[in-house]
Amino acid sequence: MRWLANLIFFKILGWELENRFDPAIKKCVIIVAPHTSSYDFLIGILVRKIMGIQINFVGKKELFDSPFGWYFRAVGGSPIDRAGKKKKVDAIARIFEEKEIFRLAMSPEGTRKKTEKWKTGFYYLAKKADVPIIRVSFDYETKKVKISEPYWPSGDLEKDFTKILNYYDGVVGKIPENF
Repeated sequence: MRWLANLIFFKILGWELENRFDPAIKKCVIIVAPHTSSYDFLIGILVRKIMGIQINFVGKKELFDSPFGWYFRAVGGSPIDRAGKKKKVDAIARIFEEKEIFRLAMSPEGTRKKTEKWKTGFYYLAKKADVPIIRVSFDYETKKVKISEPYWPSGDLEKDFTKILNYYDGVVGKIPENF
């Protein structure tokens, strides 16, 4: 199926892929931005298939009970209970401990709508699980997916966030006004 993903991504959709994931990195937090459209999921699935590596995500547990729960598990999803005041960072850190390979992709905005600031959960999760952050951008203007080198959070949130956010300067989402 990799040939089909290549055909769709490169030839039909006309996208480019800059850099690749190092397959030796078995655990990491991958932040994908801007996340302005459901279409981003399709781009992510194609890129993952092209690279031939496992990339995971977490979703609300109800998603995995639905008629499509089997599909979400098959494409690397893990259910998480988001109800109440549960400690989501701790719950996801436990998934990192339980799995041999877990490359968690997530949206730092936490939504497809416009936000004034990013959520910090991905940062604290990377610190707690002792894994690097890999930044990925989906630039719809240039039709380019860019993948950064691993970034290890220092513990200085302000300094690290400045470096992380700078990676996304000039990147345009599918719905630009939402980023």
